[in-house]
Amino acid sequence: MKLFEMNHVQKSFHNNTLHVLKDINISVNEGEVVAIIGPSGSGKSTLLRCATLLETMDGGDLIYMDQYAARNDENGNSVYGDKAQLKKVRSCFGLVFQNFNLFPHYSVLKNLTDAQTLVLGRSKEDATKRAMELLEKMGLASKAGAYPCELSGGQQQRVAIARALAMDPQILFFDEPTSALDPELTGEILKVIRQLAEENMTMVIVTHEMSFARDVADRVIFMDGGVIVEQGDPKEVINNPKEERTRQFLSRFSNN
Repeated sequence: MKLFEMNHVQKSFHNNTLHVLKDINISVNEGEVVAIIGPSGSGKSTLLRCATLLETMDGGDLIYMDQYAARNDENGNSVYGDKAQLKKVRSCFGLVFQNFNLFPHYSVLKNLTDAQTLVLGRSKEDATKRAMELLEKMGLASKAGAYPCELSGGQQQRVAIARALAMDPQILFFDEPTSALDPELTGEILKVIRQLAEENMTMVIVTHEMSFARDVADRVIFMDGGVIVEQGDPKEVINNPKEERTRQFLSRFSNN
């Protein structure tokens, strides 16, 4: 089943002088893990921000589980759904940022329970139960009463992943989830994502961890200059890229 789709997506900045996304087409099936790789400035993060409604597309369709968040009009402009439609769409996905984005003045537990009670309408008791299950899964049950400043970067990112999962999303987006972490902490986050992949969580991961993308993803998309240059089986794309631009990019990574 197709969970997520973007068709003919266009996005520009600075009064249309900077074209960041040029006719992007992407779809993700249930249970699939898709890794998006590419150099800085290639449009990866903008793609994710458009997918999660943090940026508005100039043109193109955005669809979650057959529900249109936005669709192209006859002039090729994206027209977004109403508030109720967008609320429904937002419940389909979760997003984990590279800089954690936890509420610093909330305890770990409150970071996980607030949105559950406010957005999903769960009772405090049910929200707490779900939060503690997830903190247990992340190895952080003992940190429920701690504040983000008392945690390592890796612990903060695991809390951020737990917070996203607490909303029961159908698909989870990660924007460079390890880029703010040192190599030792990177490993613990990649282990969590690997575990989610084994549990068939549908994920789209913007990453610069090439060996991780090759080993965990079902499909790799290489972007450059606002277009999808190449995509396919991770081992094929990363070990035997067909496009010269992909080869140039990957030649900088010694672990391939």
